[in-house]
Amino acid sequence: MNIEELISFSKNNLSNQLIDLIIDENNFKVYSKSIINKEETTFSIIKDNLEKFLLIVSQFENQLTNKFDGEKIDNSKSLLIKICKLTNNNRKALQTIFDFTNPTTIGKNDSFGFGDRIGLANAGHIRSLEKSIFKPILAQQSIRELTRTNRTAEEVMDAAVWAVFQEGYKNGFGADADHLKTTADIDLTFNAGFTMFTFDPGEHVDNNADHYDENKLLSVVANLPWKELNDTFPSAERRYLKKNFLISEYLTLQVNETEFLKAYAKYGKAIAHIKKLYEHLKNISNGKPFEVEVSVDETESVTSIFEHFFFANELKRLNVEFVSLAPRFVGSFEKGIDYKGDLKLFENEYRKHLAVTNYFGNYKISLHSGSDKFSVYKVIGSIKGANTHVKTAGTSYLEALKVVAAKNPSLFREIYDFSYGLYETEKNSYHVSADISKLKKENEISDEELLELFSSNDARQVLHVTFGKVLTEKNLNEFLFKEKIIDCLKENEETHYEFLYNHFRKHLEPFE
Repeated sequence: MNIEELISFSKNNLSNQLIDLIIDENNFKVYSKSIINKEETTFSIIKDNLEKFLLIVSQFENQLTNKFDGEKIDNSKSLLIKICKLTNNNRKALQTIFDFTNPTTIGKNDSFGFGDRIGLANAGHIRSLEKSIFKPILAQQSIRELTRTNRTAEEVMDAAVWAVFQEGYKNGFGADADHLKTTADIDLTFNAGFTMFTFDPGEHVDNNADHYDENKLLSVVANLPWKELNDTFPSAERRYLKKNFLISEYLTLQVNETEFLKAYAKYGKAIAHIKKLYEHLKNISNGKPFEVEVSVDETESVTSIFEHFFFANELKRLNVEFVSLAPRFVGSFEKGIDYKGDLKLFENEYRKHLAVTNYFGNYKISLHSGSDKFSVYKVIGSIKGANTHVKTAGTSYLEALKVVAAKNPSLFREIYDFSYGLYETEKNSYHVSADISKLKKENEISDEELLELFSSNDARQVLHVTFGKVLTEKNLNEFLFKEKIIDCLKENEETHYEFLYNHFRKHLEPFE
């Protein structure tokens, strides 16, 4: 079809059929769910070889087409065809036109956090939600992950928004700035358009408090920043000591002095820090909606039921509004593998934590290190009224490597050998227990056995914790693996989406 035929076809109205004709003429792949008409202008995502573009077609240049940077194909005054790269500026232009591409707040709705460390997984994540009531958090990355992958908050948002548009997903998605520790972290992610902010006060938690004697506890609590807490030691004592809190029909908390002192010694400074972060976020938001998650899961000791109650009660007293709270649960939540622990004990404790959330009524429980915790999902999914947020990240990276193992075994062998050699040094900042002595070395594994590694807890954790070096290591000015992994995923895009779909259906089905 030549340009004259295109013009003739488009005289009455632009349509999906017109896009198809353009695609056929230029050997592009079109993502049919992305085709959308707006003010006599048609938008869609296309793929030329390995790269994706935004295709804009209109009978004339107009206010919408001028928003985008791109190459115009305008052989005739009667039709404008513009091909635009999926850049940050074009993403922001898209968001001014299509409101569904803007992240929103999720509230108490069940939600699922899909971390995407490479930036090519979000479409697969969206597809896995087809039968689910969960709302997706698509742009989700911690400051630690940004540092280790050399990505920016803007790049994370770009990847999520273009995937939403590609898949025509109009049901709303969140964007989680994860594990924020400073006001500078908040500024960075707020300016990139994130709507959910996970505060991590771990550096202000005193993990030794559980082991202090009474004199030490009294000393620590007496020296807390009471002014920052808008409180005094005597006032706090009156609020908690010798009090019974009727949490539910089956749960009453009776607070003794030791529990009171340990809670304040352990979390007092953390609560003051969260108050500081929240007030900063509120001040810069200028009325823009946002939501906050509070994370106390990355601590060395389990969050007791009273500590959960205490933490939520103090944040409420300080007018810190939050939508979810992540306690440190009983048992072991290691990265990339299923739960280790007594499931019956976990269920009993979870029900008590849930009773605390219901007592306050305005937030849900968040499950961090949620990747692959299939046995825990079954427990939570069986409990009525358990509003949940599940947070995953590394498991999507492992699915990407699984595609590499299936489609480019020689490349995967190099990555596996590299990760095997790095594990002992890279594991230190993660909660893992892999024993590399139980794993075969790369030259001892057949191609047929490579995919079996993804069923091994030891192999999964070795691959999981070394992602930063795998994605950033260079030889002179060239990446050792990053670009090769990306090319493999682009070449095998549908396989990648299929792997992600199947993997996350296993995550979501227990809740359905």
